[in-house]
Amino acid sequence: MKGAEKVVPGPEVKLPTAFGDFTAQVWTDTRTGAEHLAVSAPGTSPETGTPLVRLHSECLTGDVFASYRCDCGEQLEQALGLISLHGGTVLYLRGHEGRGIGLANKLRAYALQEAGADTVEANEQLGLPVDARDYQAAAEILLQMGLGRIRLLSNNPVKRERLEAFGVTVEAMVPSEVPVRAENERYLQTKRDRMNHHLNLLRANPVKQS
Repeated sequence: MKGAEKVVPGPEVKLPTAFGDFTAQVWTDTRTGAEHLAVSAPGTSPETGTPLVRLHSECLTGDVFASYRCDCGEQLEQALGLISLHGGTVLYLRGHEGRGIGLANKLRAYALQEAGADTVEANEQLGLPVDARDYQAAAEILLQMGLGRIRLLSNNPVKRERLEAFGVTVEAMVPSEVPVRAENERYLQTKRDRMNHHLNLLRANPVKQS
């Protein structure tokens, strides 16, 4: 294996989508077997020349089934639209389901939330980490792609901290907020109040006061 890289790239291919035309490339983490996907479009910030990057954690319920229990699917659509327009990369991180606890445990946590727990309490009641995601592979992929200096499309300051710990410079955080819905309002409030996410909790189609 060349240089004994921990993340190994596959071929670059064209990926035409409803959001625009991209280049896609799979990166395999040889430590875990996870196959991550980089979806890119040409372009950088006209002000700084720094590319926009979204680290998107896999979320089957939100990304595929458009669940309103979280904001993941809408954030992914927003990111693809912005990357198509301005250039940059969406790095889709596999193995991050439910903040790293897996699909089955995520649905177990949902059941506890329906019984009254918030998203943090539910994980704790299951004896699981509140956030078990690892960003080492993400940083290594970005560095191999030549993306050592980025603007990060995220509301989560932990992503910035973890990337910078692995050698990626985050010049700026670009908000990735989508309108809050009744179905995910408590979830987003918990991310803001207990996990330090930068969220304003803007409602979709607010009712104007007369």
